[in-house]
Amino acid sequence: MNFRSEFRIISLSVAILMLLGIKLSGQQALVLQSDFGSKDGAVAAMKGVAVGVSGTLSIHDLTHEIPAYNIWEAAYRLEQTAGYWPSGTVFVSVVDPGVGTDRKSVVLKTKTGHFFVTPDNGTLTLVAASMGIEAVREIDEAINRRKDSEKSYTFHGRDVYAYTGARLAAGVIDFTDVGQLLPAAVVSLPYQAPVLNENKLKGTIPILDVQYGNVWTNIPREMFLALGAMPGEMLNVKILFGKDFKYEGVIPYANTFGEVAIGAPLIYLNSLNNIAIALNQGSFAEKHHIASGAEWYITLEKVKDE
Repeated sequence: MNFRSEFRIISLSVAILMLLGIKLSGQQALVLQSDFGSKDGAVAAMKGVAVGVSGTLSIHDLTHEIPAYNIWEAAYRLEQTAGYWPSGTVFVSVVDPGVGTDRKSVVLKTKTGHFFVTPDNGTLTLVAASMGIEAVREIDEAINRRKDSEKSYTFHGRDVYAYTGARLAAGVIDFTDVGQLLPAAVVSLPYQAPVLNENKLKGTIPILDVQYGNVWTNIPREMFLALGAMPGEMLNVKILFGKDFKYEGVIPYANTFGEVAIGAPLIYLNSLNNIAIALNQGSFAEKHHIASGAEWYITLEKVKDE
């Protein structure tokens, strides 16, 4: 085959791709999250739709083990992981107890250049706050909906979100093709932002380290250091659910688990550089009946000298 023949083949391939509406700019990763679990074919159906859009898409799972209907945990898992993915990554998150209702289906573009395809039901609370809102568009289902799915009312994860997310990640559509521009705001769930006030830290318990039962907070390392606590120092810890006290005790701040006895509590910095509470080789959450969510609060205060 000579050079001229090879050039004709390449030119023809480019023309076919352009006719199909597939742009030649680089594809982006597609990351999926849901509360579907892995017991049935729901996740595979979403991936099948995405592959149908582009067989060369790079598709990844964030998690499909969000507790059923738990929008808050969906919001947290997105915020926990999105920053580790490159700008341009498209996240599809489907935790949608209001499927079929009048909640909006949207794509958020953050100021970091990440895209989030999801119902606007609070799922975007934390990424909007940490990454900033560049723009929000409502998904136009007349264009961005899987063909012949109009009479399916309860699986928008497959028919709308996976389909739109795949088209965006593959470069079949641009962000401007998603749908009409909305005000630069999203539905937000109320929660306690971390604060340091009069030598007392207050924050939320957004999630548990479910494998080990450690209690993770949203209090960052910088704020904890501003409190002036040093390794080995004891702090008063209080945990509340709403206004109800669930735990109160004095716990040491330690760099590693091995600095306290087995079964003893400690305050430490977790892998996200946020404050956490644990038992060395035990479950703090199970022992003290602690859960997580926007209504779970924690305070830390240095022990006052007598």
